[in-house]
Amino acid sequence: MEFGTTFIILACVFGLFMAWGVGANDVANAMGTSVGSKAVTIKQAIIIATIFEFAGAYLAGGQVTATIRKGILDINLLSGSPELVVFGMLASLLAAGIWLVVASRAGWPVSTTHTIVGAIVGFAAVGIGVEAVQWGKVGSIVMSWVVSPVMAGAISFALFKSVQHLIIDTDNPIKNAKRYVPIYIFMVGFIIALVTMFKGLKHIGLELDLFEKYGLALISGIVVMFIGIYAIRRLKLDPEADREFHYTNVERIFSVLMIFTACAMAFAHGSNDVANAIGPLAAVVSIVNSGGVLESKSAMPSWILLLGGVGIVIGLLTYGHKVIATIGTGITQLTPSRGFAATLAAASTVVIASGTGLPISTTHTLVGAVLGVGLARGIAALNMNVVRTIFMSWVITLPAGAILSIVFFFILKSIFG
Repeated sequence: MEFGTTFIILACVFGLFMAWGVGANDVANAMGTSVGSKAVTIKQAIIIATIFEFAGAYLAGGQVTATIRKGILDINLLSGSPELVVFGMLASLLAAGIWLVVASRAGWPVSTTHTIVGAIVGFAAVGIGVEAVQWGKVGSIVMSWVVSPVMAGAISFALFKSVQHLIIDTDNPIKNAKRYVPIYIFMVGFIIALVTMFKGLKHIGLELDLFEKYGLALISGIVVMFIGIYAIRRLKLDPEADREFHYTNVERIFSVLMIFTACAMAFAHGSNDVANAIGPLAAVVSIVNSGGVLESKSAMPSWILLLGGVGIVIGLLTYGHKVIATIGTGITQLTPSRGFAATLAAASTVVIASGTGLPISTTHTLVGAVLGVGLARGIAALNMNVVRTIFMSWVITLPAGAILSIVFFFILKSIFG
């Protein structure tokens, strides 16, 4: 294919730029609740995210990448003009990256998934033809944007109600926190391990049967639970602290749990959202390497997952702090027990979606979960101005991604076409 090497180099540069945007905007969502509830400092959040985002992207990132890469466009219609797909994927990466820079500067938690899906649909509909888009698939992705925040909101509402019932509204909250928090920690370990078993280990070449998967997930949950129990026992609780705020010590026990849920959220996020940056990149690489043949199935080279993981981490380190502030403190006041409910609910939702290959928006899921926890305390607990701004930025994201991508598509087409 003419200009093949140039296309691959451009795809790597744009893909890295897009992954940087995912780190700057999206990972901040994943960490916002932990920082906002003061369970971890911003420095600790960055370390946790670096390790677990990378692990999630590398171990469990393959499934969703397939949807972003080949689910949205009709491969059969495009087989005669592979170069148009290459221009389009490059344009989409560049468009999405630029929009994420704009949003991150403003501190808006927008959806990287929306951005890239909007960009791909935009270039395909205008540059190639409306029939090139698989609208049924796009419909199901759009549906998931409504379903995921509602689902996460419902789970976080239920989780926080269970915390209130079992721990907060009891005669001895500290004793009950010590009793029940390890069970919540077990749930976190179990869910994340299960997802990794079911989704992630294929491209490393590990094949496990159902019994082994559940067994390993169970063991992981128990190990994580014992680490949690050890950490809780080492806490020095100060009865004096409860005078000003009745639940200071209980919240300190929840801070231990929050560290585990933060790791879980980062892992879940890496597994779902690395696809946004590397799906289009993988498509370009596969087209160039096959000499212009559009394959509906192609192996995901490990180096591409690696590139995505690295880009995400750099974005978080350099620019993540702005969006962290919006999610962590802007929507509702978070304490570790509320933050836990929101984060675990969001992580579970993302993980279920990641397993089914639906590229849902982590941002929507997390905002939905934080809203759910806020609502569990009554509507007055929500800062409606921030919520309005977030919703507005969501609405603008799809057209912004589409318009930018259409412009870049025609620029690339005139340069290389």
